[in-house]
Order: sequence, then C-alpha cells, then structure tokens
Amino acid sequence: MTLCFASNNQHKLDEIRNAVGESFSIVGLSELGCDEELPETQATLEGNSLQKAAYVFNRYEVPCFADDTGLEVEALQGAPGVYSARYAGDSRDSNANMALLLANLDGVSERKARFRTVITLIGVDKEPVAFEGCVYGHIATEKKGENGFGYDPVFIPEGFTKTFAEISMAEKNELSHRAIAIKKLARYLRDTQ
Repeated sequence: MTLCFASNNQHKLDEIRNAVGESFSIVGLSELGCDEELPETQATLEGNSLQKAAYVFNRYEVPCFADDTGLEVEALQGAPGVYSARYAGDSRDSNANMALLLANLDGVSERKARFRTVITLIGVDKEPVAFEGCVYGHIATEKKGENGFGYDPVFIPEGFTKTFAEISMAEKNELSHRAIAIKKLARYLRDTQ
C-alpha cells in the first residue's frame, strides 16, 4: 500500500520509513508535487494533525496521514506544546527554540517533559483515525549530541542518561513518540487490509 506522509521534512520521512519498514510505501509531499506550507491553525496537536491530513487528502485525493508533535514541559504548564516548531518565532529555527527553552528553564530544577505525537490517517476508512505516541523524560541543562532534529539535543528520555541526539536512529526508533504512534498506525493498517 502507498500512503502519503503529509510532510516535506526529510528527517521525519526517514524516521517514519525506518519505523514502518517494508510493509508500506511512504511518499512525501514533494513526490506529490506539493511544496506549499500546510495549514496549522488549530489549538491542539490533534487539530493540526487532522487539518493537515484533510488538506492533502482533499487536494491530492491520495490516502495520507499527517502528524503534529509537541514538546510539553511540566514546569512551563505544557509549553511549548502545539507551538513547539515556532516557539522562538515563525522562522522554525531549532537552535533558537532550544535556546529559548533552556533560558525559560534557567534555575528550574524540576525539568520533567514529554514528547507527544498525534498522527491522523485519512482515506483508508470512512472516518479519520488518530494515533498517539508519548515518551517521557526531562530537559537537559545544555544541548548534547549531533543526531536527530528539533529538540532532540535537549531531551533525555526516561531510563537514559543521553539525549535523543546522542543515541542512534535505531535506538530512537524503538522508543520515540513518533515511532510509538507509527507502530500503532502500521498495526491498524495491517489489521484493516
């Protein structure tokens, strides 16, 4: 089965293709000829995920899924959350986002956080279906590691002493929020074939 993942983010495409394996052919937006910015105007991860998937499905008429991911920090009342990509402004600059996050947590000892991904699938069933993945951990006091993307250099998952950016892609794919949601999606697709 071929599905479109409603993203042009090569890091996410690679992570999803690695997590799904050979069971499905995953194409990105560029392979559909879509290079426009998808709408993300909802106040929740669930809302943004559904909005993006519906936009692609209605425009290109191909079964697709979209995700929205947020880093939710307990001491910041769940921020940056749905605004994670634009935390430091519309430029979507990961380094600026991490710098602002670390500045906002300066002197804060309680640094519990979770990464949460919501994936919405459209075009396979009559109704959209959503899948959620969460991974818990805490925010480091400084950036560490070269792997990954986004907030990976400052997020240390529970049970680890290294950030997501310090572990291998294979390790991250075993426990990441996106991997958990993707595994639920893949299981659902296998069960409905």
